[in-house]
Amino acid sequence: MSHNSYDLHGLPLQDRGAAITVGTFDGLHRGHWSVLQQLEDSARRDGLLSVLVTFDPHPLKIVRPDAAPGLLTTPNEKKEILTLSGLDYAVFLSFTRSLSLYLPEEFVRDVLLARFGLRKLVVGYDHGFGRDRSGDVDTMREIGTRHGFGVEVVRPVLQNDDAISSSGIRRALTEGDVEKAARGLGRPYSLTGVVVHGEGRGRTLGFATANVAVHGTDKLLPLEGIYAVRAATRSHLGVGLLHLGPRPTFRGSPPSIELHLLEFEGDLYGEQVRVEFLTRLRDVQPFGSAAELVEQMKRDRAKAVRYFEDLGGRLYREAESE
Repeated sequence: MSHNSYDLHGLPLQDRGAAITVGTFDGLHRGHWSVLQQLEDSARRDGLLSVLVTFDPHPLKIVRPDAAPGLLTTPNEKKEILTLSGLDYAVFLSFTRSLSLYLPEEFVRDVLLARFGLRKLVVGYDHGFGRDRSGDVDTMREIGTRHGFGVEVVRPVLQNDDAISSSGIRRALTEGDVEKAARGLGRPYSLTGVVVHGEGRGRTLGFATANVAVHGTDKLLPLEGIYAVRAATRSHLGVGLLHLGPRPTFRGSPPSIELHLLEFEGDLYGEQVRVEFLTRLRDVQPFGSAAELVEQMKRDRAKAVRYFEDLGGRLYREAESE
């Protein structure tokens, strides 16, 4: 992708014309990638620029804050993932109360046509737009006929006969099924945070952990539990375990996100870390003593090692069969 933009000045959209898709695209899951691929193919075929118009914040954060979902992808994560696409431009529109009041035809006329040089619109089968999502695919086709642009509708991508959706992936994550979420996303679900000073209890128990703080985002956290994860910092790429949630064995300790990396010794304080959730090992549970907790942590680590060994073998066998 050649350009991320909040500033529309200088974009050559009007001169050349654009094939556009528009929407929240939270998660950039396999269904979204199908839309983006068709957009790129259609734009190339007709000599147009391919443009994604997306929103920040999530529209429900403005329209119905009480119903706004946790984000699968923060704006920064979305930009990073989009660099893997072949789009010409991705434009992040600030979603405001006034924008939410646009009727479907007003949005098309005043935003997509006037500002972006719309010549063709590519949308998912369930696309809704305009005030209260009152515009659907049929509405878009009618508007296209009046204003002279074509509309292409992309069929759903199915997983076990169900259409892949952001809401379905959120549901899987809140149930702790990070493997199902990964199948829908086309990659492991991840979060990014900064390693901060914790209580230092893990090191005294023989399991050094990095306390990860996720600040200032509406990022969705999976179900509380112990997870096998992959983690990346500026200086290290490895696997480990993640504790997500309360620490009932130690009264008064706040909930935390604690990362224990296998085969790593060092200081990560102040570093940014990305954690990818691979599988959920167990629930968070209380123990009668620190010694009992340590024994369970040893079992967790052994279980994680077996998981990673099996995962490596599966990846090797898949590569051999290709």
